[in-house]
Amino acid sequence: QVQLAESGGRLVQAGGSLRLSCTASGPTFSRYSMGWFRQAPGKDREFVSSISWSGASTYYTDSVKGRFTISREGVKNTVYLQMNNLKTEDTAVYVCAATEKPLGFVATTPVEYWGQGTQVTVSS
Repeated sequence: QVQLAESGGRLVQAGGSLRLSCTASGPTFSRYSMGWFRQAPGKDREFVSSISWSGASTYYTDSVKGRFTISREGVKNTVYLQMNNLKTEDTAVYVCAATEKPLGFVATTPVEYWGQGTQVTVSS
């Protein structure tokens, strides 16, 4: 059973940067693709980014392209989301996700494991 634990969310001003981390525990971590979703109050959960198990493929929703970068560090069982030039509309709970499907994902359907989430608040 994979368990995911996020960290790094906090209050930041618009234009600032944050790095979210998600550490996984469980077997054969390196075979999982990992990623992030976010959910703002009153809105559906939204795909943000994912990375394949090899790290060779990455995916982003259009609204974060050029601002967010996803990466992973297999030895530490950790995936990162570097968020730059943050905007108020990025405010949400960011939730880490993982699946045994190795090539990455862009929707909730393939996700098998979810973290608890970390709050990111961007002030104007």
